[in-house]
Amino acid sequence: MTFTLAHLSDVHLAPLPAAHVLDLCSKRITGYLNWQRRRRFVHDGAVLERIVADLKAQTPDHIAVTGDIANIGLEAEYAPGRDFLDGLGDAQTVSFVPGNHDIYVAESEGFATRAFGDFMRGDDGGSFPYLKRRGPLAIIGLSTGVATAPFQATGELGPAQLAALGPLLDRARDQKLFRVVLIHHPPISLSPHHKRLTDADALKQVIAAHGAELILHGHDHRDMLNFVAGPDGESVPAVGVPSASAAPGADKDNAGYHLYRIDGGASAWRCEMAVRAMDADGTVREVKRVNL
Repeated sequence: MTFTLAHLSDVHLAPLPAAHVLDLCSKRITGYLNWQRRRRFVHDGAVLERIVADLKAQTPDHIAVTGDIANIGLEAEYAPGRDFLDGLGDAQTVSFVPGNHDIYVAESEGFATRAFGDFMRGDDGGSFPYLKRRGPLAIIGLSTGVATAPFQATGELGPAQLAALGPLLDRARDQKLFRVVLIHHPPISLSPHHKRLTDADALKQVIAAHGAELILHGHDHRDMLNFVAGPDGESVPAVGVPSASAAPGADKDNAGYHLYRIDGGASAWRCEMAVRAMDADGTVREVKRVNL
C-alpha cells in the first residue's frame, strides 16, 4: 500500500504581531526592519491558505513541516503558529522541526517548546532527535534551531543529536522502515556562509555511516534536490521546498510543497516526488514528478 507524505516549510506567518519597543532591544530589531522593508511583501497569508487547501485536498497520510513558522520570535507569534499546526492535523498526523526564525533569540526556545512541543516529540515522548513510526516510515526529527547573533541565520545540531542519530537510523533500518530525516537547515546549501548549517559535515558523516532513504529540509526557500553519500556508495536525496507563503514572483521560488508517494519494501523502496507550486495567476498545480 502506498503511503503519502506531504512536506511544506518556511510558513513565516503573516502579519507580524505588534512589537513593544522592549521586544526589539535585541537581534529582533534587524528582523523587524527586514520584515517592514521586504519580507512582509513576500509572505502572504492568502497564498498560504491556498497552498494548505491544495495540500489537504491531496489527503496525505502524514505532513512534515520543517521550520520557520515564526518570524522574529515574539511571544505573540506562537499561539497563531500552534493554531496553524492544529489546522493541519494533530501530532499523530503532523511532525514539526524548528528553524532559525522559531528560535530567533534565546527566549524564543521556550515559546516554541510550549506551543509546538506536541508536534516535536517521538512515539516514546522523547525530543530531538525524535522518531515516529507511521506506516512503513520512520520519521526522524532533528532541531537545527539555535539563537544566533544579529545578521546570522546559522543552524547547529550539536554533539548530542549527532551521537543519537546513528542508533536511531540503525534501529529503523533493522525494522525495515523507510527512513525520513526532517531538518530545517539543508546539509547542502546554496545560501551564504552566515546561513549555513555549521556542522553539516558531521551530519553527512552520520548519513554516510548509517544511511537514510530521504532527507527533507527548508530554509533556502527553493525547490532543491541534492544528494548526500550513504553507505556502500548509495546516494540519499536531500530535498528542499520553497516557502509555503511566498507570493508569486516575490521570492526565490513561488510558494509550493511536495508530495512523496512511497511503497515497496526494504532494499526495494519506490519513492515518487510530486512538486506542487503556485502559478503567477495564483493557481496551485503539479509542475513535475521525479522518481527518487
